[in-house]
Amino acid sequence: MSKGMFSDQHGLSRRDLLLVAGTAAATLATYSQAARAAPGGGTLVIDEVKQGEDVFAYISRIKGAFDETTYRQVLGCANAFKEGDQTIGVVAENDTSRTNARTLLASTKIGDLHQRPLLEDDLQRLIWQTTDQAQHEKVKDWTMGQLKEFLLTASEEEIKGIMNGLTSDTIGCVPKLMSNEELISVSQKIFNVMPGTKLGAKGYMGARIQPNSPTDHPDDIMWQVFDAFSYATGDIVIGTNPVDSTVNSVVTVERALKDIVDTFKLVDVIPWCVLAHIDVQAEVNESFPGTVSTVFQSLAGTDDCNKIFDITNEKILKYASAKAGERYGLYFETGQGSEFTNGVANGVDMMVLESRKYGFSRAVSLELAKVQPKGAWLHVNDVAGFIGPEVFKSREQLVRCCLEDMVMGKLHGLTIGLDICTTLHMTVSLDDLDWCQDQIMPANPAYLIALPTKNDPMLSYLTTAFQDHVRVREKFGFKVNDAMWDFYKRIGIVGNDNSYTSNYGDPLWVYYQYRLAKGDKRPKETVYAEGRQMMMEVEARGVDLATGHGEKIWDLNPALATKVRGLYDDAKQSLWAELTPEFIAAVPGVVPVRTLSKDRNDYIAHPTTGEALSPDSIKEIERIRASWKGDMPKGQIVISDGLNAKAIMDDGHLAPYLEEMRRLLGDAGVTVSDKNILVTSGRVRAGYRIGEMLFGDADPNSFRGILHIIGERPGTMHHAYSVYITVAKGKRWAEKDIDHDMTKLVSNVADTALAPKEAARETLTIIREIIGKDVNGSRRYG
Repeated sequence: MSKGMFSDQHGLSRRDLLLVAGTAAATLATYSQAARAAPGGGTLVIDEVKQGEDVFAYISRIKGAFDETTYRQVLGCANAFKEGDQTIGVVAENDTSRTNARTLLASTKIGDLHQRPLLEDDLQRLIWQTTDQAQHEKVKDWTMGQLKEFLLTASEEEIKGIMNGLTSDTIGCVPKLMSNEELISVSQKIFNVMPGTKLGAKGYMGARIQPNSPTDHPDDIMWQVFDAFSYATGDIVIGTNPVDSTVNSVVTVERALKDIVDTFKLVDVIPWCVLAHIDVQAEVNESFPGTVSTVFQSLAGTDDCNKIFDITNEKILKYASAKAGERYGLYFETGQGSEFTNGVANGVDMMVLESRKYGFSRAVSLELAKVQPKGAWLHVNDVAGFIGPEVFKSREQLVRCCLEDMVMGKLHGLTIGLDICTTLHMTVSLDDLDWCQDQIMPANPAYLIALPTKNDPMLSYLTTAFQDHVRVREKFGFKVNDAMWDFYKRIGIVGNDNSYTSNYGDPLWVYYQYRLAKGDKRPKETVYAEGRQMMMEVEARGVDLATGHGEKIWDLNPALATKVRGLYDDAKQSLWAELTPEFIAAVPGVVPVRTLSKDRNDYIAHPTTGEALSPDSIKEIERIRASWKGDMPKGQIVISDGLNAKAIMDDGHLAPYLEEMRRLLGDAGVTVSDKNILVTSGRVRAGYRIGEMLFGDADPNSFRGILHIIGERPGTMHHAYSVYITVAKGKRWAEKDIDHDMTKLVSNVADTALAPKEAARETLTIIREIIGKDVNGSRRYG
């Protein structure tokens, strides 16, 4: 869909929505027309509705009784268009159908939505239990049109007097009735402030420093924090996404972050976090007390998807209770699209499912408040745009998604920040991200992500740079949390007049302050020389550090700006690269197969086509199984191009891993098929399906495993791949329901990142852990 076409679908004007709410409903035709699936599939036509008709009356008229599928479709049709909703099957065929769906929704009562959840599961029951019944009584007879008008005209105090009485379904439906301007208007007057701070307050816009490393090297992580501090950026949390989520690796990163916070005496000012699975963090905290600060977890909006994330309501609530007596609590990440991309949207639109995640967060916040009497320390980061074009494609959709999520998060009483981001296989460019920031900032999010450049050196996606924060603060007048701003003054980045000093953009200066705080008596020149050498080593590992500035203080220095553009261009080329016939022929014992993806474009635009093998390829897998003649090996290696075929084909990438992995497994007495299955247009789930075909009739109590090597998202200098490790007993393979909750991961494998032979050794360690514990891995699939 073109940007021009989408701009007409952002939402009706306020005047038009008031008409929808009923003042001009008499002008609508009363002709009965059934909702029907549109010819294109995944869309719905609602030609006309009767005067004053609500969603339930409409469904009863066209279906003869309540119909759950139609209910979900009609509410989904009220959304602004997103590709993910189309895949789920809940989008409007055209603007007329969208307007009619909004007409129906605007006339529907809050109490009726409360009684008819779009999906009833344990999460929905938790949301019901934690919805304020007294407040709900005040609004249950309002229509959604009345609620929308109330939110636009009432004060913050008045809104907070009723918002805890709204279920997540209700909150997830009200943005459907609003234009972008109306969403901004609501967001501008609701603020949920973190206890004892200005984080989340009106006029404040903070940052989560995201110091990621392709190798989890502590120096990479620490220097990115020094870099952030040099731009007076970072105040809500310092949070690293680990490559290796084993306990020993996570504790190393935790200690590196803790050391910075302790050294600068910021323990009561800013927490740190390593974004491993919550179970891993708990194990670290138990084994190494005092090393964990804020605890992280990704949340989903359905029980089925949370199962894939290896969490339950009870588990997260228990972790909240365990924070008794601590200053810091929990940090959640969410984002539209995670359910349907994992095959468990249950026919519900992405916006309502996102709202349910906020309902989950609200319930956890209430539990946390019981053990943190000064206020629950809990915040949510909405990662909008991280998944890819299967969720949405354009910059306009990214803006819309962020505004929707901010309003829903704030109405749940949450301190909510944004990751305004895009993947390299979307159409949103580096310059587009600046435009998106400017469209979203009037809504005053609590914080944004912050990196040295827009390009994450480990996750291979584009987000907000340190200097973007400087630009946004200057343009919109936003402030950093007072306590951190005082720290930036203390270390000489900001002067007493609140202007930047000559030390702005100089991480060496921050390192010098760090060494002084540790009592280092060496001359400044010596510390600087040491720091320069460390910076060179960090950058040699593929982690860029911002220094100085360009023409404006919020511009990257020219050399770094050129490099980032180069990485962006390389990513676009890598995305469309294909495995060459010469490479395929050179893989030892190769068995080439392909998925249902017609071509590269189909693979990128329709991810599920890359999860199932073509009929001819299934026959190839069956021939491999037949060739074993009853002597089934313990494992099978699968190789896929993924999103970057170059990651597989680059010299020194695949061959060293295969050689070392086969040697290690042989030494351990583990038999592995001598064939290497090479999948063109393969995604992670293609490996699961291959395993089910090969091991479905294995000894029910004997372990069998798939090692799936797959090209990662492009966007860094590394052209890295990951290894997905799925080990299960025969009875699980026979059930044919293997998914991400069974899988562990070794990522960022490349000759310039995690060395292939080292990755093979880590793979073997993880296999031993799985077999030894005989439990599902808690390493989060990302």
